[in-house]
Amino acid sequence: MNQDQLFEQIKKKRSFLCVGLDTDMKKIPGHLSGKADPVFIFNKEIIDATAPYTVACKPNLAFYESNGWEGWQSLEKTVNYVRTAYPDIFLIADAKRGDIGNTSQLYARAFFEKLGFDAVTTAPYMGEDSVKPFLTYPDKWIILLALTSNRGAADFQFIRDEKDGELLFEKVLRISQDWGTPENMMYVVGATQAEKLKEVRQIVPDHFLLVPGVGAQGGSLKEVARYGMNRRCGLLVNSSRGIIYASSGKDFASHAGSAARQIRDEMDQLLDDHGIGK
Repeated sequence: MNQDQLFEQIKKKRSFLCVGLDTDMKKIPGHLSGKADPVFIFNKEIIDATAPYTVACKPNLAFYESNGWEGWQSLEKTVNYVRTAYPDIFLIADAKRGDIGNTSQLYARAFFEKLGFDAVTTAPYMGEDSVKPFLTYPDKWIILLALTSNRGAADFQFIRDEKDGELLFEKVLRISQDWGTPENMMYVVGATQAEKLKEVRQIVPDHFLLVPGVGAQGGSLKEVARYGMNRRCGLLVNSSRGIIYASSGKDFASHAGSAARQIRDEMDQLLDDHGIGK
C-alpha cells in the first residue's frame, strides 16, 4: 500500500485509527480458552468488529512469539485473514527489528514476502545498513523508532549533542531522511510526547507518524492531532488495550467495536477541523 492509497482509506473511513492486536492468552475472555487457536479466534472477532472504523492493524510480535510455534501459526492466520477479508487494512508488524545487513535482509523477507505485512517497526541505532534492506520492497514501509512514550525514553533519546545542540531523537529524524522517503518510511512518536510532535513536524513535515499511547496509556488524541497532523493527515494513532480488552465477556467483540467507533467519531471531527474532507 502506497501513501496515496493509505490517505484515501483515511478519507474514506474518516479515521486514522490503528488497532493494536496485543493479544495476551492471560487476558482474552475465558470462554475462548478451550477452543483450538483461541488467539486467532479472538483476533478474528476483534478485526471483524473494528474493521469499519480502522485503517490499520498492528500485531505486536512479542505476544505471538511468547506462545512458540503455535503463536506464529496464530499470527500467520491473522495476517492471512486480514489480507483476504479486509485487503484495504494497512498491516504493521510491530517487531522492532534492527540488525546488520544480512540479518535485516532475512527479517525483511520474513515480514514482507513470507507473512505479507505492509510495514515493520525498526530500530535505528545500528545505522543505515540495518534499515536499507527493508526499503528495497516497493509499496512496503519501515516505521523507525524515533521518540517513544516509555519512562526510559529519557535515558538516551533526549541526550543533547554538545557540538550542534541536537537531541538524539532529533538527529535520528534528520539523518534517517537520507535513507528513505515519505513514501516508504514512517516514524514512531509516542502520544504521551504530544508536545514534542510540533518539533518532530519541523524536521519531518511530510512523513506519516505512528503514534502509540492513546487510551489506556493516557495520551490525548486531540493533542496528537493538534501538533502532529499535516495536510494529508500524516498520522496513524494506535490503541490496543482500550479497544481489544474493552470487555472480558462473551460480548467482547461488540464492546471492541463500540470503543473503536467512539475513537473514529472523534477522528472524523478532527479531520474536519483540519480541513481534510471526504
